[in-house]
Amino acid sequence: MNSVGRPQGRFTQHRRLDLLRELLSRNPRGVSLYELADALSVSPRTMRRYLKEVEREFDLEAKPARGGGALLWRIRASEIPRKVELRRTQAYAILAARRLFEPMRGSALFEEIDLAINKLLAFAQRPGRGPNAGLADARLEDRFLYLPFAPKNYADKTDELDDLFQAVSDLRPLSLLYKSGGRTKEERIVIHPYAMVLHRDAIYCVGFHVERGEVRTFVLDRMRDTQCSYTERFALPDDFAVNEYFQGELGVWKSDKRQKVVVEFDAQAAEYVRMRRVHATQKLQAIAGGGVRLTITVGNLNPVTSWVLEWGARAKVIEPPELVERVRTELEQALAAYKRRPAKKKRATR
Repeated sequence: MNSVGRPQGRFTQHRRLDLLRELLSRNPRGVSLYELADALSVSPRTMRRYLKEVEREFDLEAKPARGGGALLWRIRASEIPRKVELRRTQAYAILAARRLFEPMRGSALFEEIDLAINKLLAFAQRPGRGPNAGLADARLEDRFLYLPFAPKNYADKTDELDDLFQAVSDLRPLSLLYKSGGRTKEERIVIHPYAMVLHRDAIYCVGFHVERGEVRTFVLDRMRDTQCSYTERFALPDDFAVNEYFQGELGVWKSDKRQKVVVEFDAQAAEYVRMRRVHATQKLQAIAGGGVRLTITVGNLNPVTSWVLEWGARAKVIEPPELVERVRTELEQALAAYKRRPAKKKRATR
C-alpha cells in the first residue's frame, strides 16, 4: 500500500533516490531538472526535493547549458564515488552469503542486492589466470554457499520491507499498524527504527516505540500499512548497540534482568555443544561421563526454555529453579498428550 505523499509507481522514494544518484554519477556533464524528473517519472517539484536529499551526501552544482537553456545538475568531479576494487576471493566470499537475502525477494531492496550480486557473478565467472584457470575455480560460486534453514516468505510484505529499510537508512519515523504478542487487535504506532536485523532467516527491527517511550524489537510479520515520514528525522542514540538486543542462538530479547543459567549435556551432545557459541557469555566445563556443563547469563528465560526442550533427553537444567520448573512442566504436558488412552470396550454382538 502506498504511503501518503509517496510518488505513484513501481519504485519507492528510496529506490528513486538511488536511481537519481546513479544518473548524476553517470552524467558528469550534467542533466537538466526536467530530464531527471522524466527519467524517474516524478514531477519537477518532487525532483527539486530529491536533489536536496542528494545534496546531503554530495556537493551538487547547477551550471547553464551551452547556448542557454535549462540548468544542468551534476555532482562535482571531486565528489563522484570511486570504484570499489575486489579480488576474486573477496567476490566469492560475498557470493557465498547471497542466499541470506532470499526472504527479501520481491522488494526493491532485494532488487538492489540482486543487481549487485549479478555484477559479482559476472566477475566471478570470468576465466581466471594461470595453468588451472577455469578448472579449480569452476562454478566456485555454487560450491561455497550459505543455505537458510527455514527462511520465511515475505512476498506479501515487500511494501512494509521497503518502508522499513528506507526508515532505517534515512533515520525517519515509521508509522504502522502492529499487533503485539498477546494482543488480539492491531494498533497504530510510531517508531524510530534504529536497526533492521535478519536473524534466523526472519526480519526484525530494533527501534524506539514513541508512545511507550522505550526501545523494543518488532517483527516484520506483524507490520502492516507502513508509512515512512518524508518530512521528519530522528537522531540515533550514541549509546545504541544492536548486539545488546540479541541472545545469540537464543533469539532477539532485551531485559535489564540478568539470570545465570546452567545446563548439563550428555556425552552424545557434548561435541556439538563445544562446536557452537550459543551465547556471548558462554562458559563450558567438562563433567563426568564425557558430558559438558554450559553456563550463560541471559535476560529472558522464554527462548532458553524452547532451546533446552529441543535437546530432549540430551540436556538437563541445573539452575535457575524457575527454568527447571518451566522445562519440567512442558515435558509433563507433552508426555500427557501421548499417554495411551484406555481402549473402548466393544459392544457384544448377538
